Amino acid sequence: MYNLLNDLSIVEVSSFVASPTAGLYCAQMGAEVIRVDHKAGGLDYNRYMLTPEGRSLSWENLNRAKKSVALDLQSPEGRELLVELAASVGQCITNLPEKSFLSHAAMAARRADMISLRIMGWHDGRQAMDFTVNAAAGYPLMCGPEDWDPATAPPVNQVLPAWDFITGAYSAFAMLAALHHRDRTGEGSEVRVPLGDVAIGTLANSGTMAEMLYRGADRERLGNAIWGAFGRDFRSRDGKRFMVAALTPKQWIGLVKAFGIAEPMAAMEAELGVRFADGDTPRFQHRARLFALFQEAADGMDYDTLAARMAAEGCTFERYRTAFEAANDPVLVADNPLFGPSPANPSGFEYPATRSFANFPGREVGDPRPAPYLGEHSEEVLAEKLGLSSGAIGKLVDAGTVALSDKDSK
Repeated sequence: MYNLLNDLSIVEVSSFVASPTAGLYCAQMGAEVIRVDHKAGGLDYNRYMLTPEGRSLSWENLNRAKKSVALDLQSPEGRELLVELAASVGQCITNLPEKSFLSHAAMAARRADMISLRIMGWHDGRQAMDFTVNAAAGYPLMCGPEDWDPATAPPVNQVLPAWDFITGAYSAFAMLAALHHRDRTGEGSEVRVPLGDVAIGTLANSGTMAEMLYRGADRERLGNAIWGAFGRDFRSRDGKRFMVAALTPKQWIGLVKAFGIAEPMAAMEAELGVRFADGDTPRFQHRARLFALFQEAADGMDYDTLAARMAAEGCTFERYRTAFEAANDPVLVADNPLFGPSPANPSGFEYPATRSFANFPGREVGDPRPAPYLGEHSEEVLAEKLGLSSGAIGKLVDAGTVALSDKDSK
């Protein structure tokens, strides 16, 4: 946690992954992020996996360091209160549809310099989610064993909702860009970030779209090999799988030395008339023979021995871990300054929590803060941002328009 944005308040009205991620990243840099949900919880409030008490671990981690306001968003009064709150703060992140009560026009009618950032499905208004835009972009049909028949092979989804997290990060950046523009010009902005455009745009930015158009066909499946470079998974004599990559001459030379294959490698270079240290192209073109040579060497060494040799040569490698192993790995977690002590989580479950991914040497970084209980800050926010008296808030609570903390409800 850093206090670089501690003069910034943002209203967040969102659910699931992309939109809460945008708010989370701003909160980790010190912004006051006020998440507003329906009083019974948003669509993601009970998202799997749940503790026995019914607390969502997904919701808990995507909403760390935020404040929570709970309103009856099915009532005109609750919706009106939300629009007023967003306009009072001046900036809002949401994934509600534009044609809803929380449109940019509704907020800007109360504040001319309003900044709204809306995460959408597709640019034309169609709904989408990470796995559907991934299907549209073609990536799942690039994954899988290389010997699968292209005509009958199924798509292979990845389990990480990568487009959601990339969209959240891009949205946080776009919000800060809009704020910078307003600081210079006094102008508000309506910003729209379609999840589908992030996916198809990344396909273009990576050069993959140009590649497909240039070759006039799809890319073949490569199993666990890296496209266009040298890299693949191997298995040691004691059955441990690990990934290696060599993108530079230094990495390549180190791998050859660590695997002890300098002589057969030189013989292969002489036979093929190439020099593998010269770049990615010869290594990728002759990958099948190279993979066989490296695997033959790995068959003769236990992983610990080979790992020590690769580390000594500065190679790029990692052993495959399960997610459970990763969560318990001391290097990745316990000894990593990214993680801080467990805050008082609403779930009551103690576990490491992340600080900001960005590290600012010389600046004090605070410990991770907990996610709020639903409605925990309703009174505080309505009093501070809208100037409502305790009596006025009490009437809203009695009317069911505002809900307070659900700490003792589960």
